Amino acid sequence: MNKKLLNFIFLLTPIAIFAQEGVDEKIDRIFGNATGWFVEFIFYQIPFTDQISVYWVLFPLILGATYFTFYFNLINVRGFWTSINIVRGKYDDLEERKNHKVEMAKLEFTDEEDNPDTIRVEGHEGEVSHFQALTAALSATVGLGNIAGVAIAVSIGGAGATFWMIVAGLLGMASKFVECTLGVKYRDIEADGTVYGGPMYYLTKGLKSKGLGGLGKVLAGVFAVFVIGGSFGGGNMFQVNQAFQLVENITGGDASFLHGRGWLFGIVMAVLVGIVIIGGIKKIAKVTDKIVPFMVVIYVTASLFVIIANYDMIGAAFMQIFNGAFSPEGVAGGAIGVLVQGFRRAAFSNEAGVGSASIAHSAVKTKYAASEGMVALLEPFIDTVVVCTMTALVLIITGNVTAENASLNDAQAILLTSGAFESAISWFPYVLTIAVVLFAFSTMISWSYYGFQGWAYLFGRSKKMEYVYKLLFCIFVVIGSAASLGSVIGFSDAMIFAMMVPNMIGLIILAPKVKQELNKYLAAIKSRKES
Repeated sequence: MNKKLLNFIFLLTPIAIFAQEGVDEKIDRIFGNATGWFVEFIFYQIPFTDQISVYWVLFPLILGATYFTFYFNLINVRGFWTSINIVRGKYDDLEERKNHKVEMAKLEFTDEEDNPDTIRVEGHEGEVSHFQALTAALSATVGLGNIAGVAIAVSIGGAGATFWMIVAGLLGMASKFVECTLGVKYRDIEADGTVYGGPMYYLTKGLKSKGLGGLGKVLAGVFAVFVIGGSFGGGNMFQVNQAFQLVENITGGDASFLHGRGWLFGIVMAVLVGIVIIGGIKKIAKVTDKIVPFMVVIYVTASLFVIIANYDMIGAAFMQIFNGAFSPEGVAGGAIGVLVQGFRRAAFSNEAGVGSASIAHSAVKTKYAASEGMVALLEPFIDTVVVCTMTALVLIITGNVTAENASLNDAQAILLTSGAFESAISWFPYVLTIAVVLFAFSTMISWSYYGFQGWAYLFGRSKKMEYVYKLLFCIFVVIGSAASLGSVIGFSDAMIFAMMVPNMIGLIILAPKVKQELNKYLAAIKSRKES
């Protein structure tokens, strides 16, 4: 075994044992007392009735998504087939054509402190394909929120919650389009081809082009802090913690050989994560473009099997969804159950409006920023409209939508979904356990990239700073599986929520820039058809 890897494991082991000795609980209590005000502010709920309260951050997300949907003339609907064709590679020749009728416009920010190497290679260099960028971003979104979050949602709000979940997913497609177009447009590319992108860069460069350079730098710095915190907690510790609980349950619960040995599971996961993330986005994309399609196909196939096996109940299930959609319980379940529970635990399930996905998409090989924005709008559709809806239908058909389940936590909700599948496929809980571990693994490696981009923005792009971050990330994998750091995870979830604030301000201001990019790309497609 590699000597460096052995040293790495020896470093993690005492950290894991330390976390097992109860010190984590004391740290958690102190940390919770110090950061409770921030968590309470981000998760403040506005009461509407005695039964319905909604987190305030829900409003800018939904209102922003609705605004983008109409500002871009229903791009989430009319651009859907074009997006699929881009992923299929139908328009790849646009990237290579030299005598094109639509001439590539010079970058508007070449004199705005852009990286000189970006100016030289922008438009024809990147690190990953459209499909790899899509799967890398999807790997961070398709996960526990699709399984646990949906179970909690339909338990709180009934079957009608599913309707509001689908609406949120469709609207979120427009937000994702905007932020990922900007991610490509304002990225930095080093001389060696390494890409640095995301809200940090389009907030600084984009807002400077609007005469708001000072505001842009402040918003970018705030976002970078939030994305680092979110990567350690919601994108790391929470994922491995929930995966371990399901593995422990499937191997015997309290009688499992893993009981009380979360640190062992954490070390294995940390080593696997470390091996992947050391290679950067190219290595991450090579892993996710295999794991994500596999996970989604397995999960959707199993869902379809349960649904088809109970085909006589499909009509009644959809009637429950539509009849319950506009009842007070349905609205509460949709808004609080999915759009809040799902977002708190999996960044609104699809992360639309949060800005994180634009970091992965910015690494794509393209000269048209809007092309990747259109690819990105498929994410909320796959994540929320397809995968989450499948989970909801399985729960509804198998009769697991009951008010008694409304108080379940995420780990218990996963077991509820597992039981729903087990009622039709006796051995599926074992497959689901593997899927959840893969969901957690893929989410962690993608969020490590998100967090590192924020880290590099704040502390520089040196190899030393890169390895400091990646080592810290792997240490948090072990801590997350071994400890019960509720306050730390709650704080990091609040940071993921808070990422939306600086990001959404930038998206609204820069929407006209996105429209210019969209028109340029659509003109290129039209010219291709005519030539």
